[in-house]
Amino acid sequence: MLTSKRVKDYARKAGADLVGIASMDRFEGAPKQMDPRYIMPDARAMIVMGFRIPRGCLRGIEEGTFYVSYCGMGYAGINHVLQPMVLWNITRMIEDEGYEALPIPNNFPWTNTDSSGQDPAKTGLPRLSFSRPVSPDKPAPDVFVHMRIAAVCAGLGEIGYSKMFLSPEFGPRQRLAAILTDAPLDPDPVFAGTLCDRCMLCARDCTGQCIPRDKTVKVTVAGRPLEWGDIDYTVCSRYFCGASKEYNPFMITPEDEKGFTQPVGQSQRYKVGPTYDYGRALEGARGCIRACMIHLEEQGKLKNAFKQPFRRRKPWKLEA
Repeated sequence: MLTSKRVKDYARKAGADLVGIASMDRFEGAPKQMDPRYIMPDARAMIVMGFRIPRGCLRGIEEGTFYVSYCGMGYAGINHVLQPMVLWNITRMIEDEGYEALPIPNNFPWTNTDSSGQDPAKTGLPRLSFSRPVSPDKPAPDVFVHMRIAAVCAGLGEIGYSKMFLSPEFGPRQRLAAILTDAPLDPDPVFAGTLCDRCMLCARDCTGQCIPRDKTVKVTVAGRPLEWGDIDYTVCSRYFCGASKEYNPFMITPEDEKGFTQPVGQSQRYKVGPTYDYGRALEGARGCIRACMIHLEEQGKLKNAFKQPFRRRKPWKLEA
């Protein structure tokens, strides 16, 4: 018999660090282009998994000496290598039990909407020149699944002020994937705790100053009100790729300064090539992951505890 416990136990053995299950009614109110119920109308559950970013993958950027570990192993390698392997194994196990399972890695290259900002009010708007609905009652392909909201629906944690998903286990240190299935799995309760205390260290340490302290986005998900900073994702996408001269040691020449400040599609392929097709996160999530993680660890809020603090030396900063 296929039960929620059996699925979650199998997912952890397959390589997921976090596993939660959401009932499909929790996605009520999602914009049509972001509603996973259109992907599998007969789905009865969404299995959402978290894959930890090893804290050590951030060490090289923290020290300013080794960047490929986070960009490759802590970012693109999780999304493009680890997640697909785990999803394949779980979907095969579910389908061996006679239920359909649709894997959704954290990778949306064909999404119809502009998913760069992941703002439901904006991302839900279709790009009419990209694809069109096959019938009037359906969204245009591909539907975009908001993984962080899905993780909230599955009870894995909350969304912090930086809009990063925060779990009690790892704080902001995980990447997410999901599976839709028509198996009648029991859902997990929505997370009722609080991790983010609005310390605003994410806003302070963001190299692009993309997280405003006085402007927010509010949505209600699965009956729980959520609020996060109204992030400037156009700026974020460039600084994420290394647009800050003070925090990018690969920016040497005037040509580099121009190359690293291009739109994300071009800048992430400038000078330092991407790993696993996408990993070029040279900024190392200085505010939204590192500052947040340090704060939550100092408060003793995270289950994944370490013998030593992450920040052991004065943070480096180059001359502009």
